[in-house]
Amino acid sequence: MTDKELRVSKIRDGTVIDHVTAGQALNVLAILGIDGSGGESVSIGMNVPSDKVGYKDVVKVEGRELSQSEVDVLSLIAPEATINIIRDFEVAEKNRVEQTDTVRGILVCPNHNCITNADEPVRTEFEVLGDGVRCAYCDTIIREGDVAEHIDARGSGETAL
Repeated sequence: MTDKELRVSKIRDGTVIDHVTAGQALNVLAILGIDGSGGESVSIGMNVPSDKVGYKDVVKVEGRELSQSEVDVLSLIAPEATINIIRDFEVAEKNRVEQTDTVRGILVCPNHNCITNADEPVRTEFEVLGDGVRCAYCDTIIREGDVAEHIDARGSGETAL
């Protein structure tokens, strides 16, 4: 290592999300509900050179493994991402994200008249399309580039007015 390199330390237990689309690391944190107030130890590399894709982002979260619904939404904004589960400083599991047919409870429907935006206990559900997602209740479409701005940072999937 030269004096011009900066090395990020290994994590004991947690998740490393690698090959995230460049510029999407902060949206990954939003999906995970990480805003700095929870005390999680997080390392982020943004626009890191990559032999495969030119540039990528990398997110390391200490002490946390992702839920399937979090991975499902990650697949929408980072379709080439790999999820590495770290246990005792070693990679215990390595998985590529796979797009699912539906995403539940992580996105907020932008249609204010949708049942998921009424004061009802309804979890959001979106059908995954080739270029975005469609609300299962009102058919509102969120285009691929706009998905990140509709992430429910509370993670409840139920929207309060």
